[in-house]
Amino acid sequence: MNARVVGVDVARCLALLGMMATHILPGVSDGEVPLVHQVAAGRSSALFAVLAGLSLALVAGGRGFLRGRRWLGMLAGTAVRATMIAFVGLLLGEVESGIAVILVYYAVLFVVAVPFMALSTPALVAVTVGWIGLSPLVSHWLRDRVSLTTYEVPAFDSFEAPGALARDLLLTGYYPVLTWVSYVLVGLLIGRMDLRSRRTPLLLAGVGGAAAVLAWQLSDRLLAPADVRGELVRTFEGAGWRGNLDTTLTDGLYGVTPTGSPWWLAVRAPHSGTSPDLLMTIGSALLVLVVCLVVGRWAPRFLGIAFGAGAMTFSLYTLHVLLRSEGVWDGDDVATYLGQAALVLVVGAAFRLAGLRGSLEMLTGALSNGARRAVEARAGRR
Repeated sequence: MNARVVGVDVARCLALLGMMATHILPGVSDGEVPLVHQVAAGRSSALFAVLAGLSLALVAGGRGFLRGRRWLGMLAGTAVRATMIAFVGLLLGEVESGIAVILVYYAVLFVVAVPFMALSTPALVAVTVGWIGLSPLVSHWLRDRVSLTTYEVPAFDSFEAPGALARDLLLTGYYPVLTWVSYVLVGLLIGRMDLRSRRTPLLLAGVGGAAAVLAWQLSDRLLAPADVRGELVRTFEGAGWRGNLDTTLTDGLYGVTPTGSPWWLAVRAPHSGTSPDLLMTIGSALLVLVVCLVVGRWAPRFLGIAFGAGAMTFSLYTLHVLLRSEGVWDGDDVATYLGQAALVLVVGAAFRLAGLRGSLEMLTGALSNGARRAVEARAGRR
């Protein structure tokens, strides 16, 4: 097995398991945020999004940028892939699972990412750095002028209010595309690196560690004064208040921050969409990916089977949401989590051993690859 692919699959599997933990295990217990939630909240879904950008880059051939018919083919294939992902996401939105399903946001992120694949690497680096720094400011300014999120999971009936749906997807929802593009851009940059090189993990670890530490220290220092903390308490609005500021920020927000004070831009709470949050979660994503890439070289076949779930996260995430529907397997305890985690690992290993892909991956891949090849061929005849 290809060690690079195995490493990415291991990282994707860990992202899935982390997201499942945040869906199943309580975020606050006896007034405290459990360690598992502190580790997984925000970071797992961010890793998932970074790997989406990396996957796009690998599908496009890895290093370099796209031009001409290759870019058009990538756009067509990605549009088909995004349509499939969004359709399944809308179906899951109809399920009473209690999960903020990411798939419709994920689909929009795929399409939005394609234009950036035409940029040179220096330009992409500049855009990525600027996006991480500026998109939270733009989001804060825009959200101060629109109504709050509906806190609704996108479903087919969301199209009855298309304006609200677009607003939630792009700006105010659980995974707002405006700020989450940052993760995909980072993934695109990683995909242009030589992941086989032994220097690449060192570079990624250095950048990831520096970003996480910088964000952590800067946020904590900015929010240390009592008057700043008091202003955050006074201006909090929306869902997610956990009784006090520390618990609320440790547990995390619902995709965006309140807009009553500019100090909200300095928090590093999970799912807050601020620059410190983006830097923290990007840093952790890079560190996890580094570990997975390095470990993937040691025993690629064993890890490829043991973490085979990472090669079919679309199918297994869908299965997980369905299992969480009311009355099926919807407990909020450790036993439920371990049971569902074991299930996805066993299914993933069985499919890998049988040489099979997940059903949704197979269908989506066939349709998107067909669209990409057709557009490239047609463009080549002109």
